[in-house]
Order: sequence, then C-alpha cells, then structure tokens
Amino acid sequence: MYLSKEQEKILNGDRGHAAKKSMEILTALGDIYGADRLIPITSVQVAGVSYHNLGDAGLEFLEEMARDGKAVVKTTLNPAGMDLEDWEGLGIDAEFAKKQIRVVQAFVKMGISPALTCTPYLAGNDPKFGEHIAWSESSAVVYANSIIGAYTNREGGPSALSSALLGLTPNYGLHLEENRQATRKVKASATISSISEFGALGYAIGKAIGSEIPYITGIHEVRLSELKSLCASIATFGGTAMFHIEGVTPNKTTVPNEEIEITQKDIENAFASLTDGKDPDFISLGCPHCSIEEVEKIASLLSGKKVKVETWITLSRAVKGQADRLGYTKAIRASGAKIACDTCLAVAPLTGRFRCLATNSAKGCYYGRGNNKFKTLIGSTEECMSAAVTGKWKGG
Repeated sequence: MYLSKEQEKILNGDRGHAAKKSMEILTALGDIYGADRLIPITSVQVAGVSYHNLGDAGLEFLEEMARDGKAVVKTTLNPAGMDLEDWEGLGIDAEFAKKQIRVVQAFVKMGISPALTCTPYLAGNDPKFGEHIAWSESSAVVYANSIIGAYTNREGGPSALSSALLGLTPNYGLHLEENRQATRKVKASATISSISEFGALGYAIGKAIGSEIPYITGIHEVRLSELKSLCASIATFGGTAMFHIEGVTPNKTTVPNEEIEITQKDIENAFASLTDGKDPDFISLGCPHCSIEEVEKIASLLSGKKVKVETWITLSRAVKGQADRLGYTKAIRASGAKIACDTCLAVAPLTGRFRCLATNSAKGCYYGRGNNKFKTLIGSTEECMSAAVTGKWKGG
C-alpha cells in the first residue's frame, strides 16, 4: 500500500507513540485487504467502549493511546456499559463503574466526544452523502452506507480509533463504488409496518442472503425508527453492511436479476425464532437507541400508568435532552420506567439479573440471548409497554 512521505514519517514515530501505533494498525489492515492507499475521512464512530467487553487489557490499551493521541476529525463513542450519571439507579456495581469511567476518560483525553450512542446520526455526528467515514457499530454502519449514502466499512474498535487519530482509513471495501452494488434482489411481499416487523424483515433477509447486498422492493413507506430496526437486524443476522430499498435509499445501483421473496410466513417464522420466553421480568426498548419520536410514543403509552416490570428506555443523552424539554422523560419516569442513557442491553453487564427480556428489537433478542443468557420475547412497542404495565406478555 502506498504511503506518502508524511505518512511514512508517522509510521516511523515522528508524531509520537499513538500516531505511530495507529499508522501500524491502518497499514496492516490496508495490506490485508489490498488497499492501494489511505484516504481522508470526515467522521469516526468508535465501538469497544464498554468495560464489560474491553476488560483490563482494553482499558490499558486506551490509557496508553491517550498519553499522546489526539483525534483530528469529529469522533463519537458507541454505548458504554452503564449510564454515566445514574449507574447506581440501574444496579451497576461500583467497581465496574470505576473502570468504565476510566475508559471514557481515556477517550475524552484524546478529544473524542462521549456521545455514547449507537445512533450517532441522532447525536450530532451526521456525515453527508458521499463522504468517506470510519464507523464501527454494525447498525450505524448500515445506516450510514444505506440511508445517508456515506462510505464506510465496518471498523473494529482499534481501527476506528486509529482513523480518529490520523483522519485516514484504508481505501478498500465499501469505500469503492464497485463494492456497493446490489448483488441480490429481494421482494418483500409481507405486510411490514412496525419496528419489530422491520426487525423481522432484516432477520429473514439476513438469514436468506448472508452478507450479500440486497436490493429490496415492496417497501413504500418507512419511518426513521423502522429503518434503524432494519439496519440493526440485517447486520446482526446476515452480516451485510449495506442495502438498497427501491424508491427510498439514495445510492445508485444496478438491479440484480436473481430474486428471492420474503413472505408473510417468513416474517412469522422470524418472530417465532426470536421468541422462547414467557412472561418477562425485564423490558428494554432502544436497540438501537430511541429517536425522539419513539420516546414520545412510549411516554404516551405509559402516561398515567405504573409499570410492574423492570423497564429501561435506552437513548442517547442528546435525545434525552430533547425529551426532557418536551416532558417525555418526566412522564416515563412517573410510571416507574427508567431512562438509561449512554448504554444498552447489548453492552451492559446484566447476566444473572433477569430471566426473560421483552423488546421490539430483533437485535436486542440476539444480544439478550448471547450476552446475557435471557429468554426473549419480541413484539410491538405497544405490546412491550402493555407487558411492562401488566406483567404479562400478550404479544404474537
């Protein structure tokens, strides 16, 4: 891979340890994937923030990089393992909290914004169409490529951090137009109209075509919250980092000839596959983090009611600020439900605390099972809030 003279100097240590380490990581990545050069980027989103996932080795690496590393482009963080302001209220251990705070402090020392969200596009990190970026979180990567029309591979935590400190990324994969073309046509003939149904659609497509890039037809009306759900599930269950929806997404692509169909039966099977629990003792909405429209709906569903089940509404601190001003968080908290910023069920240390999770998120089911050994239930936002209030699951 070609390096400019300035980049070679960085590799030789002329800009300090963190920059040298970052260049080593990016050049190794570029060599592995056959990149011809490094290209400039405008935005970074770094995953690998929760101490639950990092452990002491990850914390030591970050503190080492923070000694002289400084971000040179707009950079935000993925969720941490806890709400930084209300970790005690959410039942987080004090020793875990101490280590998690050190992780975030290391990132902040490097000039990185502690947005702590999997929806950075709702929290000020909003690249434009055609910009090259380096994002990590799988659902955000799919959203950036597919909905915004930015260009990013799915970065690992170290490579994203390296890009933040250098403002560069290797030129391969989805940074190249020829790799962004649809490879399979998918006809959605089922009725898809809710967050959970779009999650089931992503599950069905992902299981059917894996990491191929689909060109999806049959979807005519879709809201941001539903797009978030589709992005999350198609990445989780298939591994793709991009899709096209006819008449919805902004990218140009050739339309593949080979077509598969996702039927109502496929959606029903997806719901069945994601359901193995009975009555929940933990309800969590916001995987990916809730938008302000979702928070408004949740507040209206809980208004004047009291929850009987531990209920978390997870969202970015940026969206919480909007919800505070509009009175939504007050209404939610009055019901006994909890607002959880900075974190989510996928990265918080919840193993052993709950038995059965109910959520409207297909991705939430996947991580609830895999990370925390929960039984899971998936249904609409209305079904989840009804269960929160009654303690009984009446979902489909």
